[in-house]
Amino acid sequence: MLRTGALALCLCAGPLVVPALADTIANRVAAFSGLDKITGRITAFDVYINETVQFGALQITPRACYTRPPTETQRTSVFVEVDQVSLRGTVERIFTGWMFADSPALNAIDHAVYDIWLIDCKQSSDVPPPDQPAPGPTDPIPPEPVDVPSEGQVDDRG
Repeated sequence: MLRTGALALCLCAGPLVVPALADTIANRVAAFSGLDKITGRITAFDVYINETVQFGALQITPRACYTRPPTETQRTSVFVEVDQVSLRGTVERIFTGWMFADSPALNAIDHAVYDIWLIDCKQSSDVPPPDQPAPGPTDPIPPEPVDVPSEGQVDDRG
């Protein structure tokens, strides 16, 4: 009888409270930083998802970049493929996996010459998407008029 009463008490207490997990936000752009160990220069660069960019001898292709809503504990991650291009032009995959902005030492690209790590994921960038041309004038610049001597004039320009 005690068991039935305990079961009834549990059922009457209501459902268990389980914290809801926030959905991740899929982003269009991954923001990286790269270190050239030879020159000591750090470069920040944005890469669109499924676009490949070259950083030194490395080609970086992010496949997915996720963040959490601003109300949640931040966890920024990217699934990335990194290839190394040799002097002969051959390409070798040196990394495939997840990188985390809050733990740059965990699965960062640690190459003999280059280090690459994730900074952030974002929806847009100042860099134009790969399917759009770079911003510029829409009309071609017209050629400057050429002064052609008419009949009877002497061309003394040299």
